Formats: sequence, structure tokens, C-alpha cells
Amino acid sequence: MAGLGVLALAAAGALAGLAPGVSSASSHREAPLIAGDPRADNTDVYAFTSPDKPDTVTLIANWIPFEEPNGGPNFYAFADDARYNIKIDADGDGRADTTYTWTFSNHYRDDANQFLYNTGVVNNLDDPTLNFRQTYTLTETHADGSSKTLLKDAIAAPSNTGQASMPNYASLRQQAIRDLPGGGQTLAGQADDPFFLDLRVFDLLYGGNLKESGHDTLSGYNVNTIAIQVPKKDLALKGDPTRNPVVGVWSSTDRKGADVVDKGGEGKGEAAFHQVSRLGNPLINEVVVPIKYKDAFNALSPEKDATVTPVVDKVKDPMVPQLIQSIYGIPAPATPRNDLVEIFLNGICKACGPIQADLNSQQLNADVNKAKFLPGEELRLNMAVPPSPSPNRLGVLGNDLAGFPNGRRLTDDVVDIELLALEGAAQTGKIVPALAAGDGVNANDHAFGKTFPYVALPNTAAVNQATSDNPGGSVAAGFGGLALHRVPIAGTAALAGGVLLTGAAVIALRRRRSS
Repeated sequence: MAGLGVLALAAAGALAGLAPGVSSASSHREAPLIAGDPRADNTDVYAFTSPDKPDTVTLIANWIPFEEPNGGPNFYAFADDARYNIKIDADGDGRADTTYTWTFSNHYRDDANQFLYNTGVVNNLDDPTLNFRQTYTLTETHADGSSKTLLKDAIAAPSNTGQASMPNYASLRQQAIRDLPGGGQTLAGQADDPFFLDLRVFDLLYGGNLKESGHDTLSGYNVNTIAIQVPKKDLALKGDPTRNPVVGVWSSTDRKGADVVDKGGEGKGEAAFHQVSRLGNPLINEVVVPIKYKDAFNALSPEKDATVTPVVDKVKDPMVPQLIQSIYGIPAPATPRNDLVEIFLNGICKACGPIQADLNSQQLNADVNKAKFLPGEELRLNMAVPPSPSPNRLGVLGNDLAGFPNGRRLTDDVVDIELLALEGAAQTGKIVPALAAGDGVNANDHAFGKTFPYVALPNTAAVNQATSDNPGGSVAAGFGGLALHRVPIAGTAALAGGVLLTGAAVIALRRRRSS
């Protein structure tokens, strides 16, 4: 939905304003360069008021798309030459007021005589049988540059190497959750990929066979997750979530030693860190930004997003509605799409644009200097909205103000939401009947937890493993063979299938799997 418009905007900004001075190492799977650097590839960002601890906020960011569970002998580690960041903008100037940064170190008990990740059964994180371990340092940095170390030498949860090696992985993950000074907790480790959608739409729109839609392409795959839960006061402007409840959130990856070229074409900087990946709202870089500018977008920060006219123009006139109109005959909403600019760049407020509601713009914060507010692509969350006792997968469009685009919960069906928004649902406040079925994938393949870190445990069965649903053992129609005997959702109607396909298209661009 808006993600598409925002993406375009960021892309254009990247194109006109970033090209001469961006890191040449920028890469995500949603962009050509990042596709070759999965350990730096942000896949998703989530921000929501913790349902079981409503005085706190949980932030989750994922990396490394499409982790096949049986990935030995080295499995999946965070990069030890990168910085993984979750950033919070409390005053709306597009710059981080609070940055949480995780840096990782590798440790082998015996790398001269062993090739195994673990040499025996692992029941505890300190077992000598866990041959490879990662530890991390977590720092908190503020807008004035001051920083403090929250954790040092904390142990990350290992990759789940299987039932024989780690018979109680849930216990290992619980051991890896660390309390933070001043309140809160954090976890770094592997998890089931919480994003759900059908990506086979890129196979020439199913070749016209819409009955094959409705399969969760990501079933059975894992990601590396970093999660942090902190008191709301730690994020709010001036530490006051009552007066200033709205924050903007995004994640980024910094690589060490990236080559940066200045406007004169001369390289400078040696082993400095440079941003190579960025993610706020889902599907922005994937669906809105043209291929030529995707890498540049990954090196941008939100305060630069609105400086490039071609980007803003793309948000106001996104490609997806035109595609839907040409294929399925559903009329595209009239342009300019100022509703999408509001959703993804300004946040939703009555003074921000055509959507007549006050929801999640930092301009709603009592202590914000509105003269310094800058439009920028961020996942915005109003922390004053209480958790919903019965979350609606369509979030705000489903009359659930605690859901996307007011932050993003694990259960929010962002593909269907963004598709509906692109087709004008945010302007009318009504679901577009022809698109109500979305992509036919309405929930994750595994249930989410009710306590931190909420994400499901990582899968252990091979994605191409034969099951009763898939005797041949290959990935069928994106269903992802997985050890979850789930019956594929049959395609609804041809129109719904088309919608699904468009939704998937919107997703395709997302940096994560580009997502």
C-alpha cells in the first residue's frame, strides 16, 4: 500500500541525492548488491506495545532471508564485521534519537581438530559440546553522541542444528534472553521467519493458473532475529511517553571497510563503518523503488528521503495500482496519492494530509518542534494506543488501531494491508471488496508466543523434505515442504487470485527477499 509509495520516494531520493556519496557496498535481497550479502540483509522490522507488559515496547528486526534449517556444517551466524542497529526517531527530524547497536564476536572451542558446529548434545549455552558460539556487545547511543554499554559478552542463541543435537532448543533460547540495566530484555538468535506471504506471484503471475495461489512461500525457513523490549520512557521524547507517545523506528546494517566515494570521485575512509542496509515499513524498497536506485536507498537515512523530487513523485503516483488496473480492470485511485505520502513519510494526523485522523505522526507529540519535522520513511508507532485483546490481521483498516501501519505486530498481514491502501482504502476507510481476499495467506505457519521474544522457535525440518502434503519432497508452488502438515489454501476467486498476485508483487520488492 503506502509501502510502495514510500519506497518510490526513498528510491528517488536515493537516486538524485545519494548516488554520488553512498557506500558501494550497499546490498539487500530487495536490492541487487544486498542480495549478495545475506548476513547484512534486513528482512523485517516490527514495533508494538508489548501485549503482556503494556508499559514496554518490543522492537524486533530480522536478518538473513531464506535460512534453510539444515544449513550445516557452519549454519547461520551474525556477521562479526558488521553493526546491527535498531533506531528510534522521537522528534520527527528523520534522525535517530536512540540507537541500539549489536556487534558480534565468534568463538570456537576447537577449530583445529573439529568441523562440527556442536560435537555432542547441547543442553546449556555453556556446554563444551557447543563448539561454535557468538557473543555480542549491546550499546545505546543518543542524539548527542553519548553512548553506554548495556551488555558485554552476552551469548547469542545458537542456530538450531536439529533434534539430535539440541533436544530442548526452547530452553537454550530462554537462557539467551538477557535482562537490561534499568529494565527491559533482549535476545539475539535464530527464529522461524515470522513474515507470511505468497511470492510465487513473480512466476509470471502463476502463468494464469490462479488456483495455485495462497501458499506461504516462507514456510519452513528461518531468520536471525534481534529483539529488544524496553520501557516506553526509554524511547519517548524527553522520556515522557504521556506527552510524546509517537516514535519512528527502522533498522540498519553497517559494514566495516565499505568504500565510499565523494563527489570528486576519490575514495576516502579506511576501515570505517558505512550503512549498507535499511528497513522501516515493509515492501518499500522492493515495490516502490526502481532497480536503478535500490542500492542507493539502502544507504540513505530518513532525513534525506524527501529531498528528491522524483522519489516523492513516485510515491504520489505508484506503479502497483496501474498494474492492477491493466491486468484486472480495477480502476486505480486518482493521483496525486497524498494519502500514501502521509502514511509512509509523515505519519497519520489531521494536519499531515487527507486522512482525517490523529494516529501516529511525531507531530502529535506535545514537545515536538514542528518547524524541524522532516518527512521520512519510518515505521511509526503511537505507544499510547493499548494492545488489542483480539488483534485484527488488517490492523487499522480492520478497525484495530494497535496494528499496522501504527507500528507492526507479528500477526499483521502487511501484504493485504498495503495492497488495500494502494487501492485507496485509507482514503475511504473501507475495504476494497474486490481485494478483500488478498494473497490468500492470512497467518504465519507457526503460532507466535505470548511472551518475549514472541517469535516462534526455528524450524529444523528441511524445506524440501517429503511430507504427506508433498511426497515428492520438492517445494511445491511455494508451499515450502516444511514439517508443518498444513493444507494449502485454495485460490479464492480469479479476481482474488489476481489481488493476491498483485499483493505479492508489492512484496517482491521488499528488501528482505528482494524485503
